[in-house]
Amino acid sequence: MSLSATFKRRLTASSLPSRFHILVRRFRSDAALEAIREASENETPNLVLYNYPSFSGAYGALFAHLYHSRLDLPCLILPFSAAAPFRVDDLCIEGMKTCYFLDFLGPKDFALELSRRKSSEIIGFDHRKSALCRNSPSENSDMKLRFHVNIEKSSSAAAYEYFCSKLSETRFDNDDSINLLNHEDRERVEMVLKYIQDGDLRQWSLPDIKAFNIGLKEWRSKLNCITNSSMFQQLMEISCADLITRGNAYLSGRQTAANKLLRKVFRVRLGRGFYGECLGVRADGNSDFSDEIGKELSQMSATAGLRPIGAVIHMQRNNLKMCLRTLDSSTDTSEVAKAYGGGGSPSSSSFIIRMDEYNQWLSTQSSPIRQSSGRR
Repeated sequence: MSLSATFKRRLTASSLPSRFHILVRRFRSDAALEAIREASENETPNLVLYNYPSFSGAYGALFAHLYHSRLDLPCLILPFSAAAPFRVDDLCIEGMKTCYFLDFLGPKDFALELSRRKSSEIIGFDHRKSALCRNSPSENSDMKLRFHVNIEKSSSAAAYEYFCSKLSETRFDNDDSINLLNHEDRERVEMVLKYIQDGDLRQWSLPDIKAFNIGLKEWRSKLNCITNSSMFQQLMEISCADLITRGNAYLSGRQTAANKLLRKVFRVRLGRGFYGECLGVRADGNSDFSDEIGKELSQMSATAGLRPIGAVIHMQRNNLKMCLRTLDSSTDTSEVAKAYGGGGSPSSSSFIIRMDEYNQWLSTQSSPIRQSSGRR
């Protein structure tokens, strides 16, 4: 007997993970919907939607907040999550004239439908290549859609320039100009934007960019302006120096822990020697170090005259897991992983291995290798 469509829908909804329901409550929460209702009652003319949990989106929202605050313009700012998105019906605010999409252009036809329903101007910013096809001339000429898509500039930098320029065009009775940021804040925020752009565009060229991104991660959970009323002030106070210091401290701690494990390196006969030999280490309880340790072992293996692969082995839910890493572009670790039911990319792969099979991979020709003998 087949299940009814209604029962299937109920079953699907009830089987969704609890984390999804938390996201639904958080983004389409009573507080968010109440804010929308109040904006509609007050005929708030400006709506800002920013990509969550994106730093480019959050900083774009900061600049929109500063612009509208400087001019005392009513504005509603909301995080937009793809995990639990608002519906067009939610955002049909009475009196809305302009809606900004920051660091995203919305789901398919979302902006177009919102513009049609409210006759509002839609202004969007994105830097992803996938957004280029959304910037069609036919849509922009027929509707009030203006999409700024620049794959060479992050959305946060583009939004910053846009709102700075828009504010500078404003004329006041006393001819005084207003800046989006004062000099002190400008230097700090613009440096943060440079680092965010370096990551957004996958350039990874700025000094200490890895440490910066690690330090920045702890702020990701604070990027919801509905649940965090201090978000804009906190973003203003973030500095690259502080983030890099925290990131380097984290990396140093991980390297120290990794070095302890690397003192017990041994040879591994990949596929019982069919795929050659490399260096490996047991990392039970430290599986989150697999990537760093594996890459370090890859270098050590190459120096020792073995295949430039690092094998990190650890227990995972009563199974033995082997993670393979390499820094050599001509080496494919996945050929080993796939042969044993696993997978991955040439530089990073993993698979589950039986203990009796694993024992056959341990080299009997050498004892554990000291750290100093293999490292460059």
